[in-house]
Amino acid sequence: MFLPLKVYLKYTQLKNFGCLQHYISEICRYPSDLNSMIKVSSLKRAEQRRLSLSPRARFHVLSVIFMAAIFFTYMFTTHTSPSSYLAVQTLPITISPIHPPVLNNPTFIVPHVQLTSYSIHKPIYMIKEVAQETVLQDDDHGPLVPPIKLTKKQRINRFKKKVPEFDILKSTPLTRRFETRAQEFFKDRCKVRFFMTWISSSSRVFGDREFLAVDALFKSNPSSCLLILSNTMDSDYGIQILKPFTDRKFHVQAITPDLEFLFKNTPAQSWLEQIKSGKREPGKISLAQNLSNLIRLAILYKYGGVYVDTDLIILKDFSCLRNSIGAQSVALSGNWGRLNNAVLIFDKNHALLYKFMEEFSLTFDGNKWGYNGPYLVSRVVQREATTLQSNFTVLPRKAFYPVSWTRIGGYFTPPVSRQHQRWIEAKLRQLSSSTYGVHLWNRQSSKLRIEEGSIMGRLIPDHCVICNFK
Repeated sequence: MFLPLKVYLKYTQLKNFGCLQHYISEICRYPSDLNSMIKVSSLKRAEQRRLSLSPRARFHVLSVIFMAAIFFTYMFTTHTSPSSYLAVQTLPITISPIHPPVLNNPTFIVPHVQLTSYSIHKPIYMIKEVAQETVLQDDDHGPLVPPIKLTKKQRINRFKKKVPEFDILKSTPLTRRFETRAQEFFKDRCKVRFFMTWISSSSRVFGDREFLAVDALFKSNPSSCLLILSNTMDSDYGIQILKPFTDRKFHVQAITPDLEFLFKNTPAQSWLEQIKSGKREPGKISLAQNLSNLIRLAILYKYGGVYVDTDLIILKDFSCLRNSIGAQSVALSGNWGRLNNAVLIFDKNHALLYKFMEEFSLTFDGNKWGYNGPYLVSRVVQREATTLQSNFTVLPRKAFYPVSWTRIGGYFTPPVSRQHQRWIEAKLRQLSSSTYGVHLWNRQSSKLRIEEGSIMGRLIPDHCVICNFK
């Protein structure tokens, strides 16, 4: 028994084919012991499988739990869902090269065509692209953030009761002075009219990141004007926040908006009336967020100029830009795939702005994230591209969105190797030559520190006046 078993065990461990033939011949010399040999070997293999299965099983279970934890943590922190990744068609726009004074890159041009009657289409989604917009934190929306489990009827009834607590919807002596104050503000010649919105409760401050955005704006556009539409910044508190700029003779002011004046004689007027009367459901998404999306369209339609989010770091002079919107992403075809409304540059009474407001009023959905913002401008431009009478420009992604929201953290990270250092140098050269402004995607980056040696750490000192950043 010993010799055949020993031979067999050696045989099971062999990897050399020549030796394999030798041991097979030896096994055949002991046929009487073959059954017991196989039985003993089978028992040993079963015992080995039993002993090895348990750790392997534990490893697989832990792996599944670990991956599930990562997945749900990501879903929770980014508020995305698998349904957000939908593949759809993209706009077949021809690419024509243009050469503006600052940005010498190919740009997508929308051709001259005739306006047609309005029609509603299904929303358009970018391949594996999630709409992102600058957002206010939950406490910024105060009483108008509804509990998650309310029905549509319950949300409307709750909203009717809470509307009086939302200051920006009120008509007051201060709001009714908006037109006069705006005219007074713009009476001095401005090279470019910039606008921002800051719709928040008094509990949230205009912080360092927002201050940095204003700082960078005036570094690159010192002869321009910045009007901040805000009820909380239009106060002694706001005056103190902006004092470092006004002391240096920069033209900036916060003014409480008059929504009735801004929306008058536009499609936004009926939407506001329905919201205030409770005939239109505000939805689960904060009304403050959707108001910001609409106010930026109305203010540009009334006055013309440039709207920028408070998390955009401007790097260049904007005076050479007109009637432009930036691509957030590029489709596989090479054309733009998703637009974003964090930067809007339009003349007064531009037809496309009217179309945006019309789409907002007719298809408003307060339950879908980004539907009334980035998705809105994307689907309108895609639908109306062949019917627009006026030219406008879709700037390439690197103009305003050189980094996606999923990778913005890399702009705050210091170099960890020579290769990483070379990558940072290359990115800085690219930003210097091709980018008007960097959208920082505050929802993902607001808590990140600007580290020394990082892209932002090297970029900001050259693009600020006061340079109070961290």
